[in-house]
Amino acid sequence: METEECYDPFQPNCPSRLILSRIGDRWTVLVILALRHEVLRFSELRTKIGSPAPKVLSQTLQALVRDGLVSRQAYAEVPPRVEYRLTDLGRTLLEPIDAVRRWAAVHTGDVLDARERADELVASGAGGADR
Repeated sequence: METEECYDPFQPNCPSRLILSRIGDRWTVLVILALRHEVLRFSELRTKIGSPAPKVLSQTLQALVRDGLVSRQAYAEVPPRVEYRLTDLGRTLLEPIDAVRRWAAVHTGDVLDARERADELVASGAGGADR
């Protein structure tokens, strides 16, 4: 196993940037949380996380399977059945994702208030763009 010091995400070619990008993807966190306690089929997963476009969810799942975070099990049945579940590696993301989820639950009001203030500044002409 590599140590944390081996990777520097501030370096453009560092592979850890790809991992951070995957975790920061729009649907990844929701997929990980949805699979936390259960095995789900594609349509169940799509419904649970808010109905992303099928192509987008399919691409997200393919990437998560490739990265070893989710496993895909296809059954030779009619109609075909495919199930998704977290791998042991995927489960290691639950703790940090839960920390971010809890932070969001506590601070959503603060963020919404800050957005409202910023929008009011822009609307009044007092808020300039950062340069």
